[in-house]
Amino acid sequence: MGDYRLAFPRAARLLTPHDFGRVFAGADRVSDRYFTVLFRVSDRSTARLGLAVGRKAASRAVDRNRIKRIARDSFRHQRASLPPVDVVLMARPAARHASRVDLHGALANLWQRLVKRCEQSSHASSGSTS
Repeated sequence: MGDYRLAFPRAARLLTPHDFGRVFAGADRVSDRYFTVLFRVSDRSTARLGLAVGRKAASRAVDRNRIKRIARDSFRHQRASLPPVDVVLMARPAARHASRVDLHGALANLWQRLVKRCEQSSHASSGSTS
């Protein structure tokens, strides 16, 4: 049986238009040549992921599904180390032709940058209230 910590349950997903809209409305952003990650601190206990891989990024469904599969896999492996944030991951056109290894590497880098950005903003907000 698989490791339950690496699952991707419903509680780890952004499911409704309201969830996505909340992130789009007040998001911080990190990006690279393959992805843009919008995120917003959440009141939940774990990170949640929403995917937005449109036809501009990959015109064929098989390419969009491949990008989403790789993104979900990367998120599942990093979810325990992420702060409680809601994340919307958007693919860029360069992701369509990138290898799996390149996409995993880019996502790992983006998750690290997201964590650092959250730490910086929490230090800044706690410093201003003291």
